[in-house]
Amino acid sequence: MGFFYMDQYYLTLVVPAVIISMIASFRVRGTFNRYRKTGNSKNMTGADVARYLLQANGIRDVRVTQVGGELTDHYDPRKRELRLSEATYSSISVAAVGVAAHETGHAIQHSVSYGPLALRSYLVPVANLGSQAGPTLAILGLVMSWPVLINIGLLLFAAAILFYLITLPVEFNASKRAIQDLDRHNILVNEELIAAKKVLNAAALTYVASALVAIASFLRLLLLAGNRRNRD
Repeated sequence: MGFFYMDQYYLTLVVPAVIISMIASFRVRGTFNRYRKTGNSKNMTGADVARYLLQANGIRDVRVTQVGGELTDHYDPRKRELRLSEATYSSISVAAVGVAAHETGHAIQHSVSYGPLALRSYLVPVANLGSQAGPTLAILGLVMSWPVLINIGLLLFAAAILFYLITLPVEFNASKRAIQDLDRHNILVNEELIAAKKVLNAAALTYVASALVAIASFLRLLLLAGNRRNRD
């Protein structure tokens, strides 16, 4: 089994992608921590901004709630809840406002039936199964020299890859909506808006990095499967 976890493709494809992902993660936390110390001139909290932007966009059936943890902010389209972390909900920092506006962007996407968001929602169950079971089944198929199992694993993993790819335009669009609304409603001005963009751009890199890791892992298994077929 060691061969499959430390093969040449793992070292040349997966390891660099993981390193990029770690750098992106450190960067988003560093950028968030930097601008969490800078308050906005309107003294609006993340929760205030979320509620204001929801109302401004005619959305009245989404609740803004607080959840534990840091950078755990997310929008739940099934329960129509916009959940902000402790570091965002009651903070007046520029970072908190940017994150809250980004999550509100997802609620706006939902309200206008933004295509990529709807497609991503449909793919969630398959993606969860694919990201967990796909690589495992493919590796077991390689170890057991069972082509059917390899193909099933790769197919499931491919569904997870599709989810990662669709996530990119969803996240970029939510950030774009966030910056436009923060500017349009004068919630953030000048340097504050620039700072919010830096926070959201750093966060976007983590999604790109996650997609790279998934794609690199998929390509590795695909190449290993091809080598197995050639030997057979």
